[in-house]
Amino acid sequence: MTDSVPHIPVVIVGGGQAGISTAYCLQQQGIDSIVFERHARFQSWRVNRWDSFCLVTPNWQCRLPDFHYDREYGGTDPDGFMLKDEITAYLDAFADKVQPNLREGVDVTRVVPGDHGFTVETSISTWTCDQVVIATGGYDTPIEPGYAQRLDPSIFQMHSVDYRNVDQFPEGGVLIVGTGQSGVQLMEDFTRAGRDVHLAVGPAPRSPRKYRGRDATDWLYDAGHYRITIDTHPDPQKALTQTNHYMSGRDGGKEIDLRRFHLDHGVELYGSLSDMNGTEVSFLPDLAKNLDDADRSYVGIRTQIDAHIAREGIDAPEEPPFTKVWEPEAERTRVDLAEAGIASVLWAIGFRPDYSWIEADVFDDRGKPRHHRGVTPHRGLHFIGLGWLNTWGSGRFLGIEEDSRYLAARIAAQMEETRDLGRVVGGHV
Repeated sequence: MTDSVPHIPVVIVGGGQAGISTAYCLQQQGIDSIVFERHARFQSWRVNRWDSFCLVTPNWQCRLPDFHYDREYGGTDPDGFMLKDEITAYLDAFADKVQPNLREGVDVTRVVPGDHGFTVETSISTWTCDQVVIATGGYDTPIEPGYAQRLDPSIFQMHSVDYRNVDQFPEGGVLIVGTGQSGVQLMEDFTRAGRDVHLAVGPAPRSPRKYRGRDATDWLYDAGHYRITIDTHPDPQKALTQTNHYMSGRDGGKEIDLRRFHLDHGVELYGSLSDMNGTEVSFLPDLAKNLDDADRSYVGIRTQIDAHIAREGIDAPEEPPFTKVWEPEAERTRVDLAEAGIASVLWAIGFRPDYSWIEADVFDDRGKPRHHRGVTPHRGLHFIGLGWLNTWGSGRFLGIEEDSRYLAARIAAQMEETRDLGRVVGGHV
């Protein structure tokens, strides 16, 4: 370290809710930090969301540290679902309270471990630090399959990260690829606009919204479902790899049944997209299976809730058993987009992280960080804001308070251990 290179105890990379929450919890520990954000704070919420975006989980789950929606923030609709501008207002109010040492418009280009901490190279300068927290999430690179390049250029293509509203798309039908939370909500955007919608249905599970008198997430919270940790989960690999359950917070919250959208709105359903060549696209013959699997998840959640109600002796209204409203008689595996009147493709198949700028041996063969509750095997290097960092709520508003407090405490402990070691070594010298 030289006098010309500034030093700070902790560098946090990422100015979203995870990074700002960690900065706040470090403040509570008396530890200085700096937050580098390549764009502006809360960029993903403020910019990378479509116009009609709203939360899928109820507002009461917005629990930033010491800044809960219906407590410190004073929100008046805990059972509602905030729209995009309301979400950013909540986040901005939190950041204004925290007043973190935040540098916006700064890109971190390298994190290099050294003998005594880390060197962090940025687009404006180089810093040294004792600890680094990676709070960039997993949404760096939009996923588009290689065969998308073989699609006829007359067919318009867009990834969901760039989608704002239907008016961005040319006249004609749209093929939406992906049925996670984004895909099904974009499907609804197009159906509301009266557009001809075709949907490539993937293996994403679905969830009930309201069941037996309450939101399903309320029941699951009371039943302790969200307190299950990845260490105690019966199938941790499934938890780590499974796509989020789809449902909607629109119009006060509702569930999404793709079978019903086919019947009521004429949405054409296909299996998983498998190839493209010119104007012809191919699908796997897995539509019936994917619909059945999604329904199996839906029924499974209802069964969990039923068991909790019975176990606790709760007086709750009964509901009729689930029934399928439609089943595909045959599956189309090839479609000529031009002949079908489909003028555009909207990709909603997710993102992948990019950690190529972190020069530490903490990644597995799939490029995912190895950690326990965000603490990696490389002392001083940590992650936060990832799905199932510890519980289902990790990476979401519900779990960020617990995760950031835990990580700040671990950082404080590591720094104290380092100081103790220095005192011991100094005493022997």
